[in-house]
Amino acid sequence: PFLFSLAGEESLGSQLFGVWQLAGDVIRPRPALEPDVPISHTGVNPFGINTFLQQEVEPAKRERQVQMIAEAGFHWIRQEFPWYDIEIDAKGNFDDCRFPPCHSAWDKYDQIVALADSHGLEIIARLSAPPAWSRADGTARGAFAPPDNFDDFADYAAAVATRYAGRVRYFQVWNEPNIYPEWGEMSVDPKAYTALLCRTYRRLKAIDPNIVVLSGALAPTSELTGRDLNDFVFLQRLYDAGAGRCFDILSMQGYGLFSGPTDQRRRPINVNYNRNQYIRDIMVKNGDAGKAIWISEMNWNALPPKGGGGIPPIYGQVTLEQQARYAPMAYQRAQDDWPWIGVVNFWFFKRADDSEKSQAWYYFRMVEPDFTPLPVYAAMKEYAAGTPVMYPGRHEEDHWTIRYFGDWHSVNDPRAELGRYVETRSEGGLSFRFSGSSLSLLTLQSNSSGVALVQIDDGPARPVAFSLSMPAEFGRVVSLADRLPNAEHTVTVRNARGASGYGTLAIDGLIVRREPSPVGAVLIVMAVLLGAAWAAARRAK
Repeated sequence: PFLFSLAGEESLGSQLFGVWQLAGDVIRPRPALEPDVPISHTGVNPFGINTFLQQEVEPAKRERQVQMIAEAGFHWIRQEFPWYDIEIDAKGNFDDCRFPPCHSAWDKYDQIVALADSHGLEIIARLSAPPAWSRADGTARGAFAPPDNFDDFADYAAAVATRYAGRVRYFQVWNEPNIYPEWGEMSVDPKAYTALLCRTYRRLKAIDPNIVVLSGALAPTSELTGRDLNDFVFLQRLYDAGAGRCFDILSMQGYGLFSGPTDQRRRPINVNYNRNQYIRDIMVKNGDAGKAIWISEMNWNALPPKGGGGIPPIYGQVTLEQQARYAPMAYQRAQDDWPWIGVVNFWFFKRADDSEKSQAWYYFRMVEPDFTPLPVYAAMKEYAAGTPVMYPGRHEEDHWTIRYFGDWHSVNDPRAELGRYVETRSEGGLSFRFSGSSLSLLTLQSNSSGVALVQIDDGPARPVAFSLSMPAEFGRVVSLADRLPNAEHTVTVRNARGASGYGTLAIDGLIVRREPSPVGAVLIVMAVLLGAAWAAARRAK
């Protein structure tokens, strides 16, 4: 188990080889990750899943699917709103006459949005898949080739955002623009994608500044052929073209493929679940340390035994039991190790039928087309039902694990981290569970001094004073707990009543830390021992 926790490999031989590679990573330059800076859009419920609700012909099946997703504990659905299925025959025409009588092309999507609302789910709307009329040559360059006029795409995005204003807030612009055929049967083009992204970003923000724009998910690849372009190279070229100003969240894929979710190796030409560290490094070096990464697709491919009836394991191959173990571990790893990661979207819930069962990607499903759940469904349902935990990192006051009670108010102030904080001037408090050895509160010294009572686990409540200051000073770090066992703890903070009444308790963020891990030293020792054993074996031979 210890070797699996390092290399993400199941067999002993693969584990030893993986640890050997990992030991080599220790002496290489480390990515610039900046885990302790304030990062927007990370303190969200991490449980998302990809859906194909638009492919279900029967409304009752869409409803059943959304109900099962909500019951499993997911909060987000990443749902495509295909352009070709909404503005089908001509610009500005939202009628669907493919199967007479004609009806509104919005009908199906209206139901999807309503179902999400009724089950407490938030939608990440994937905007992609142009209709043939948007290109002079139709489908000659492939069904996913970009439109001739990027304003047409921006108009379609604006139409979706306007129709679902106040109900759908998160929009992802395109999918995998760095690989063929997602950019059509043509060479990918970072500059062209940047132009499309920026034009769409401006249109969406003009409709509602609170809309959150996600970049198109980058596909992991080491190819440099032009039709497929390495995600690191593609991302840097996006920044060079000015794309950094045109998205709020960066999207990437998070497949594990040939190793498990605990694989800690940094191998840039090999795809593993650890790959996001390189993406984060590029973001930091381009001044985007304050932006989150959301993983658009994550899973392991559970091909049937014995080669899946002749299907090549191009996405790796795990058993259904391994898939059920790996998915919760992937969510745990993202929360525990990577404070720059927000939502992780499982790929995928189900397909409408089994017509694609001869293709390897079909076996990423969580539920069969007839709604029979696979083992991973029960595993994720059990994991998501656990108590939310705040893991190490610098977190905002609206982190999804925090439960406020009493009279709190949100205050917008450009001096606060990410422009906002919360405060109470009466009886009120907050509680949450965190994992680490220390906890600090990011607050401000205001014109009203006070005392907070801090209780860790079942221990006694300890008073922490907030001193008087004029004018208000932001960025004050107050230690709430230190030198705790490196484990999970529960904290409750209450605004205490003094002789002159309640003071002001302001929360601008929370910082969780843990004791440094000895893994690096262990790896170096193991590498030396493995090298000595190999040398001894060579001499003996």
